[in-house]
Amino acid sequence: MEIVLIKAAQLILSLSLLVIIHEFGHFMFARLFKTRVEKFYLFFDPWFSLFKVKKGDTEYGVGWLPLGGYVKISGMIDESMDKEAMKLPAQPYEFRAKKTWQRLLIMVGGVVMNFILAFVIYIGILYAWGESYLPTANVKYGIEVDSIGMKVGFQNGDKILSVANRPVEDFRKVVPTIILDKASAVQVERNGEKVDVEISDEDLALMIKNRLDMSFRIPFNYKIAKIAKDSPAKEAGLNVGDQILGMDSLKYEYNDQFKAALREHIGKKITLNVMRNNQAMAFPIVIPPSGALGIALDLNLEKIFELKTIEYSLVESIPAGINRGLSTISDYLKQFKLIFSPKTKAYESLGGFIAIGNIFPGAWSWFSFWSMTAFLSIILGVMNLLPIPALDGGHVMFLLFEMITGRKPGDKFLEYAQIAGMVVLLSLVLFANLNDIYKLFK
Repeated sequence: MEIVLIKAAQLILSLSLLVIIHEFGHFMFARLFKTRVEKFYLFFDPWFSLFKVKKGDTEYGVGWLPLGGYVKISGMIDESMDKEAMKLPAQPYEFRAKKTWQRLLIMVGGVVMNFILAFVIYIGILYAWGESYLPTANVKYGIEVDSIGMKVGFQNGDKILSVANRPVEDFRKVVPTIILDKASAVQVERNGEKVDVEISDEDLALMIKNRLDMSFRIPFNYKIAKIAKDSPAKEAGLNVGDQILGMDSLKYEYNDQFKAALREHIGKKITLNVMRNNQAMAFPIVIPPSGALGIALDLNLEKIFELKTIEYSLVESIPAGINRGLSTISDYLKQFKLIFSPKTKAYESLGGFIAIGNIFPGAWSWFSFWSMTAFLSIILGVMNLLPIPALDGGHVMFLLFEMITGRKPGDKFLEYAQIAGMVVLLSLVLFANLNDIYKLFK
């Protein structure tokens, strides 16, 4: 329960910050062009608000429905659907009375602020924490993959050489590169020989739907750091600090071999050989259906692998942070493109608030919080640029049409387009969240 609360707190704080920054972008450009802003709200306020105060022409408040936020700009057809105001003659302070290029800047202001926020956060992250990663070339024992990876064609112990004949420096980016670039093959070293692992569209669909787990292979080291409550390990009498040496007098070279042996003995009683305080001990245990003991391992990766660490000065962090932001935008656009590919069926992996909340760690970490916030800021920016009425991109689409043709779409058309856009958005939100619930119960 504590983990859920921590995840929820991080999600709410992150989204609140992003919504305020996004809406401030619209607000800032509106005020710059002397356009009246009637409301500036965090969250939506149908029927009532939790807090509100009026300063000048603008009412600032917090709604009770945490699905975003909004600014209500005078003389604009938006989610408020204020039809009566639109029947009156246009006033100089209204959105519809402004020049087309001014209205365009007001509409893209939110997205611009989201991208700027992401760049600033990435600059701050690199300056404060630097960058540390495991180079793919340093994964000296090869990879460890789950059953999905094996179906695709990978084997435990494979050493990644390149993806589509292009080296990938950071090991964490191997799987994203395979998926986002739709790589047709991955080059690996297997038993001293170079092998091409062919990747088909069906393989990509399998990897996306089941979230391929590819990690680095580790020499056998089963020192227990944590034991879950009501776990097989707890019931058998194992303690934190115990070193598992093997099973039924058998020893293993790599961790994945031991895990495979556990899965092979599901439902069976085996004996774990354990070293506790320099004393050899044996613990009988029945392997559960999950094939897991319910333990976390005490691993120091820096002692096993040679990590690469880069520290940035303030000046160096600026271009590096901007580059990371641009790279993240590019990767997200590739992800978005996958959603519309029927071959990969990436749309089946769409997630709502549960999925978003789960990207945050179960323990509070400012590094993780700011990293996720920057990523969500980019998502919010890209999503709002979609040419769907009711989103900023829909308004931008109609404004560009007006700039090119010199003709402004009628208010009635914009009204119907807004309604259609809201239906599309609500349908997408409903689909994503139902997908979350389905996967949760599945």
